[in-house]
Amino acid sequence: MSIYVSTSIILVAMVAAFVLSSIFLKSPDISLAITAAVAVLFGVGFGWTDSFSRVMVEGLFVNLDTVLLFITASIFVSIYSETGAINSVTRKLVSRFQNKWILLAFMGAFMLIPGALTGAGSISIFVLGAMVATVVGAMGLSKKKTAAFVFMFAILSAAAPPVNLWAMMIASGSDIPYVGFDLPLMFPIVIVSIFTIIFLGWGSKRKSKEEVLASLPEADEHMSWWRILTPLVVLIALFLASNYMAHVIPVLGLPLMFVLSAIAAVICNPKKLSIKEYGKIINNTFEQIFPLIATVLSVGMLQNAMSASGVKGLIGITFITLPVIWIYITVLFVAPFLQGALNYGSAVVFGAPLIFLFNSMGFDPKIVAVALSLIFPIGDCLPPSRITGRLAVEAVGYEGKYTSFLLAVLVPCLVLGLIALAMMIWPNSFTFLI
Repeated sequence: MSIYVSTSIILVAMVAAFVLSSIFLKSPDISLAITAAVAVLFGVGFGWTDSFSRVMVEGLFVNLDTVLLFITASIFVSIYSETGAINSVTRKLVSRFQNKWILLAFMGAFMLIPGALTGAGSISIFVLGAMVATVVGAMGLSKKKTAAFVFMFAILSAAAPPVNLWAMMIASGSDIPYVGFDLPLMFPIVIVSIFTIIFLGWGSKRKSKEEVLASLPEADEHMSWWRILTPLVVLIALFLASNYMAHVIPVLGLPLMFVLSAIAAVICNPKKLSIKEYGKIINNTFEQIFPLIATVLSVGMLQNAMSASGVKGLIGITFITLPVIWIYITVLFVAPFLQGALNYGSAVVFGAPLIFLFNSMGFDPKIVAVALSLIFPIGDCLPPSRITGRLAVEAVGYEGKYTSFLLAVLVPCLVLGLIALAMMIWPNSFTFLI
């Protein structure tokens, strides 16, 4: 039996295992782990000599650095939110500004921050979803449009720098250093953010300042500007120092930066919480992010199993031999639906092989990776997982049909997809951003 036939059989078995486990277990992370196990077991059956345990355990460590970053960033965001800084800033903004567009822009900017720091749009919804929904609803947007607003800025936050998990996994799978992605990611995100605010906010009429303030949580009277800004200044200073003083200071790493910023948030917290209370905050954070951690770890196992069994190479060769025009035509449909099924695994299965194809054509691989990492998040509202879409609907309390919510986000998602597609078709025209 030829290597091509045996590898194709392994791929078919993986697809069958994923579909069946998704149907019966309804858990993307467990389904991905089972799929990886099937790939290894079938590989052994075809004479493959690698041990099952070695491949699976090594796979758990493939994305360990990403998991550490995700955990520390989420803890920082949770502790910073618990200080009441965000509530205080929101009340100050509502009291200061009467213009609807300014407040919508601030709410969108707020939503971008937690996801940009953690790489998960769900964190933005957990931390800010209810409060942003309250303010956006007070600007006259319907429940459906408010849910669309929360969802769009949640997926944009997940794609925003410095932490874009899709881009990181694509870079890891294609041996590209995760450097120089910030501006190429921010350029389209800013454009789509402005369009989303105008598209969803057009024609709405805001409530009075008194009504808006009455619906918001009370701010701590001891929360001053220095308490609000110090943790963020520490984080930004560490980012800048690591970039521009790399030969002067020790290598800190993003996880340590978030730990130090979390300590700064604890020091600046006007609420004198005990160690037990901070432990409860951290425990609640782990409960929120555990499904995403499980997904990232299971993606690592899948990535390692696909590499070892030859399936990754088979998929790569298949994509490389496709006419590029068909990739351009189908990518806006295939990539989001893969994201809905595989979550971050879509970046490994679909993203990395495309990088090799476009790199062989002389296109800048970083811009192509950026484009793909902007298309994948669109699938977070699609079944079977629909993680971010479901959370957005729940945070807003929208009780209409889910299909009507999908129609509400269709145009902003299409704009995001078309901009990303343009970056994929003409990537070398965007290299000035690197």
